[in-house]
Amino acid sequence: MSTAADAVLRFDAVTRVHGSGETAVTALDDVSFSVHGGELVAVMGPSGSGKSTLLSLAGGLDTPTSGAVRVDGVDLGSLGAAAVAALRRRCLGYVFQEFNLIPALTAAENVALPRELDGVRRGRARKEADAALAEVGLADLAGRFPDDMSGGQQQRVAIARALIGGRRLVLADEPTGALDTQTGDTVLRLLRGRCDAGAAGLLVTHEARHAGWADRVIFLRDGVLVDETSRPPSAESLLFSADQ
Repeated sequence: MSTAADAVLRFDAVTRVHGSGETAVTALDDVSFSVHGGELVAVMGPSGSGKSTLLSLAGGLDTPTSGAVRVDGVDLGSLGAAAVAALRRRCLGYVFQEFNLIPALTAAENVALPRELDGVRRGRARKEADAALAEVGLADLAGRFPDDMSGGQQQRVAIARALIGGRRLVLADEPTGALDTQTGDTVLRLLRGRCDAGAAGLLVTHEARHAGWADRVIFLRDGVLVDETSRPPSAESLLFSADQ
């Protein structure tokens, strides 16, 4: 049985406070949970509940005020800036609602960029990018620029970029928010498939239907982890927990 010790992502009593004194705001308060390989965990909660802060901490883009965030057993707080950046390039994949593709680069060049930045030779990085694009069904669009693709195609390119290099942890921030229902389901199916293949996934969403793709759902309110449910929850139960 998997334990917290072998989790890909682990939060240990994590608190994040912004500001100080009378202006201090507690974005997360003593949050603990783990995500293992092969598991997709959804995070739900109202606006201002701490979802974005949690994702930033998971990706090493922010540091906790207290507690520890560990990726593959490594405390991100113990690493310098260069080591955190290297870990993000090699272990973490991000999928954002806004796609965040570089308009001047082709699909293949966007996907290959993280590998090239990590010192992988261009030829090898391009082969890996082609394979990642094929995995998301876009092999024939490798040479196309983002502005010449639909929103769904751009999001699949973003997913390919998040998956390249065999990354162990995929973080997704409302990845279907700008997409129609059918295309959004395609994106979620890709994330689910990657987790089924062994990656750990963390999905921030405000829609119960999307959270239904996850193995577990954790609920935040005012920075506190207030509830957790295991798959398969009903949409009604998710909505009830999110509104409490």
